[in-house]
Amino acid sequence: MSVNQQSATPEAAVDALVVFTPSGRRGRFPVGTPVLEAARALGVDIDSVCGGRGLCGRCQVDLCEGNFTKHGVESRADHLTDKSDTESTWEKRRGALREGRRLSCSTQLLGDVLIDVPSASQVHRQIVRKRAEVLDIALDPIVRLYVVDVQEPDMHLPASDLRRLKEALAYEWNLSDLGNDIRVVQQLQAALRQGNWQVTVAVYDDQRIIGVWPGFQSQVYGMAVDVGSTTIAAHLCNLQTGEVVASAGRMNPQIRYGEDLMSRVSYIMMHPGGDEAMTRSVRDALNELTVELAEEAGVNVDAILEATFVGNPIMQSLVFGINPVELGGAPFALATDEAIDGLWATEMDLVIHPNARVYGLPCIAGHVGADTAGMILSETPYLGEELMLLVDVGTNAEIVLGNRHRLLACSSPTGPAFEGAQISGGQRAATGAIERVRIDPLTLEPRYSVIGCDLWSNQPGFAEEAVGVTGICGSGIIEVVAEMFLAGIINQDGVIQGELAERSERIIADGRTFSYVLHQDDQRTIAITQTDIRAIQLAKAALYAGIRLLMEQFGTQHVDRIRIGGAFGVRILMSSTPWCWD
Repeated sequence: MSVNQQSATPEAAVDALVVFTPSGRRGRFPVGTPVLEAARALGVDIDSVCGGRGLCGRCQVDLCEGNFTKHGVESRADHLTDKSDTESTWEKRRGALREGRRLSCSTQLLGDVLIDVPSASQVHRQIVRKRAEVLDIALDPIVRLYVVDVQEPDMHLPASDLRRLKEALAYEWNLSDLGNDIRVVQQLQAALRQGNWQVTVAVYDDQRIIGVWPGFQSQVYGMAVDVGSTTIAAHLCNLQTGEVVASAGRMNPQIRYGEDLMSRVSYIMMHPGGDEAMTRSVRDALNELTVELAEEAGVNVDAILEATFVGNPIMQSLVFGINPVELGGAPFALATDEAIDGLWATEMDLVIHPNARVYGLPCIAGHVGADTAGMILSETPYLGEELMLLVDVGTNAEIVLGNRHRLLACSSPTGPAFEGAQISGGQRAATGAIERVRIDPLTLEPRYSVIGCDLWSNQPGFAEEAVGVTGICGSGIIEVVAEMFLAGIINQDGVIQGELAERSERIIADGRTFSYVLHQDDQRTIAITQTDIRAIQLAKAALYAGIRLLMEQFGTQHVDRIRIGGAFGVRILMSSTPWCWD
């Protein structure tokens, strides 16, 4: 089947336009084409092990309904065929598909649609490299567990089960004047009798009972989540030991509404209810992450009694159901710059303990968010004399400079180049993406590593272990540009030296400029073009301008320590990129 990825002609008007997110690939296909077949023709990554017979259920996709101006698509439910007998049969065996979800092998195109491929349906899922560092933290959880033996009821002492529970807590643990949630009362009698009058109680701040379990409950957990514009990272922590027991991440599904923050705000402005749709999508992703974390740690989601969220101001607003349109233009007014404290999990439809408390760190300014507050809290520049520079590298970089005397912060619109976008061979961090690069300064020959393979390209067995080289991600493009400079392939102005073509066949003419061939096989060529280098220079310049601005405001020409964060910022080796700050 041929795929027309150009503008539609009058003859092709009967074809249906399909756009897949998060890849952004699009094409026109005849009406009646199965969605899975269209995806395969476009090279979209959808899993299917049954050959499209509707048996495995791995090819599930989500229909995104609405008018998506960014993609030029008005996507409606009637632009796909009705649920087929194959899908109905699968649902009888496996359970109902959630609303808007279809089996792509059994669903055909009838009109223009926007289709989102969830991470669970991708063969090569994105690798979110946000991990929790081990820090020296004083453990003082606000939720604690207490095991008590409660006196059985007595007709001669007509005290309620709740009153006798509180008396036991006061006697055994010196916890008096405790309040309680109504859900505790709803669960208490069954828990007492099931536990033979011994229960474990969760107490919030030694003031309020928020959970009760029969018998001995040994552990309680908290969840820390960074909601980024591109990726969401979550960590599950044991509140009694402080240990991070599980970590997981995935792409932010809001990317279907726009890759950058302003395009998402623009979508909300043009589509009434768009903020509610984005809030729903990110909360669905959070619930999927929660289940993934609990399964990895081998715990029940009911044992998660705390959840804390950070994000840039727009992401933070959407997570907590706040319309962020005021952040779309000057003066970029925040709805609140205070911490969000003590929400019930059920108020956000989270699949953790219904009485779990949910928190949001405070945002600092219109485009300096709670993730920056978390970065400051983690690195504590406000406690020392040394001047510390904190940089959260991403689509929108957030920068903090200061010490115990003064802290300054700003945000810098670095754009999506650091995420692999606007790069000729760029892609997001998924299996097969080049993430590390070294170039021999004498031969100009490269060696590289790809996500999903522990070997370098020049080591024996690389071709067999690597699933293939599909592109280059953010950390890879940072390293290859640095290595090209160190090897003399580009000069200080970032210009590729064309005369080196006489030394190496990897330097090739590319119109009026030159390119450096990093990888070439029968399927694809990945070359670093002059345009790619300019895109990185612009992103670096925006980041550097923000840093210099803070330094000028602070009245300094040097910093004592630099800390780099972000989804791929932690993958950048500063020792190999001296040009970053020169």
